[in-house]
Amino acid sequence: MSTHPPRTTARELPQVEPGAAVRLQGWVHRRRELAAITFLVVRDRTGLAQVVVKDGSGLPPEETPVEVVGTATANPQAPGGVEVTSPTVTALGDPADTPPVELWRPRLDTGLPTLLDHAATTWRHPRRRAAWELAAASLHGFRSTLDAQGFTEVHSPKLVESATESGANVFEVDYFGRPAYLAQSPQFYKQVLVGVFERVYEVGPVFRAEPHDTVRHLAEYVSLDVELGFIEDHLEVIACLRSVVAGMVEAIHARAGAAVGLLGIDVPTVPSELPVLHFREALEIARAPADEPDLAPAHERALGEWARAEHGSDFVVVHGYPTAHRAFYSHPDPDDPHWSRSFDLIFRGLELVSGAQRLHRYDDYVRTLESRGYPYEPYASYVEAFRRGIPPHGGFAIGLERWVSRLTGAANIREVTLFPRDLSRLAP
Repeated sequence: MSTHPPRTTARELPQVEPGAAVRLQGWVHRRRELAAITFLVVRDRTGLAQVVVKDGSGLPPEETPVEVVGTATANPQAPGGVEVTSPTVTALGDPADTPPVELWRPRLDTGLPTLLDHAATTWRHPRRRAAWELAAASLHGFRSTLDAQGFTEVHSPKLVESATESGANVFEVDYFGRPAYLAQSPQFYKQVLVGVFERVYEVGPVFRAEPHDTVRHLAEYVSLDVELGFIEDHLEVIACLRSVVAGMVEAIHARAGAAVGLLGIDVPTVPSELPVLHFREALEIARAPADEPDLAPAHERALGEWARAEHGSDFVVVHGYPTAHRAFYSHPDPDDPHWSRSFDLIFRGLELVSGAQRLHRYDDYVRTLESRGYPYEPYASYVEAFRRGIPPHGGFAIGLERWVSRLTGAANIREVTLFPRDLSRLAP
């Protein structure tokens, strides 16, 4: 049985009584050799701790995992006012190779290709880690908010028999000798599962074979999907979305405060009611032609500026997009079927969320597929479910990486994606 004291993390070290024995475990973050002593900075999942070594010769190189057993000693100059002295330093692995970037520097002043090529190492940098800590906190807030509202978490297949949307921009795979596709979204499954659980959500990857090489698109990303049944209209779905985003923000404050401080980000305030515009109004504000079928990135930026100026809000909802240009399962407005009961949430000038009330009657699906020229057979297993009692329902999907990129002000969504996939990148 080990005679060592229990492990102390860097965050816990300032609370240790001076003179007590402590045991740190982490990586060699930096070695600073002075004339008489060496300062060894150890990094763990919680932060940095300073270790004072009288003879620094033979210390493991940076990024080697180590264990340090020593004495907690008060020092106002040390992180948190406590350092470790009289240490025994033991390497917990082979000496690490020199990392491709200097992780001890406050900022990583290197190009994006280097960051991505060496992601397994560069994600160790505290500022890089902090970005994903925002994502992890957001996921907690997403789940806990919906759990409290009676939702059930589900997981749907990522190998599917037909495209979720139009059949374009899907990755085709060989499924035991017949074609299948990587799922563009869990849309079909979450809708039919409303017929089981009433309220469902899913966190999982989605795949888009869109030949975009932009700062806002990925071929694979994490989608936070929600679907709820027995609704009156899409405004109920928007209200649900508002509560979810507020829960994500609350969780960031509660669970990722250190990351917020390190990155110096401006966490948004979610208003009690989100500003809502009809698509027609949005086009006018963005000075776009009245016959535009969708909002371009420049329009989204203009609407973000309008929401900030007119409502002091980082968020604005645009609803009522033309039915013909939204997904076939979007519910038309009963008062004017030209417009749909679909919506987007724009966050700081970028589309973050798409959602809608969906069709829920079998005959409507048959008619819509026919009017759009889509064959029935590829959608049969999905559409048949609506012959067996699916209630009025709607939902939305949040792109996790887009959310974090807007929070941090990242110039490129790949900066906050753990291992991005795009037109050219399939590794690491």
